[in-house]
Amino acid sequence: MISKKVVLTGSFGVGKTSLFNRFISNTFSDKYLTTIGVKVDKKSMTIEGEEISLILWDIAGEVSQEKVPKSYFLGTSAIIYIFDLSSPTTLKNMQADLRLLNNLLPGVLIRKVGNKQDLVTEDVIQQMKKKANPDTFTSAKTGENVEELFLDIAKFLIS
Repeated sequence: MISKKVVLTGSFGVGKTSLFNRFISNTFSDKYLTTIGVKVDKKSMTIEGEEISLILWDIAGEVSQEKVPKSYFLGTSAIIYIFDLSSPTTLKNMQADLRLLNNLLPGVLIRKVGNKQDLVTEDVIQQMKKKANPDTFTSAKTGENVEELFLDIAKFLIS
């Protein structure tokens, strides 16, 4: 079995833990609980006859903060950078964060994800496509595109 580390990161309150929980246990809670440090769990999948274990790291805080140890990112095979579609301010640090991550982990797979799709209109989604150029849109609340996001990453990592 192949094991790959996948880090979920982005601004505070964008739904990192909610996406994590939706994928790992297919659950969602409306209660906002701040992650302290890092939360780690894994989920195994079989893709085209090959087993892969995704070791997911839900990191508290923002990439550029000194409180987030750079060591959290070591050994990472993929990064899911999440922003909140209903809160454009969560895009503020995205470019700087992505530059920092690319410098820290050259060539790592990065997926930009607009979360909370259930809270916005199609017009907002179209605006965010132009503004942020995300790889996908998700809703941790409804589960929309969550499984597909992780499946896409797993397929890339085993190829």
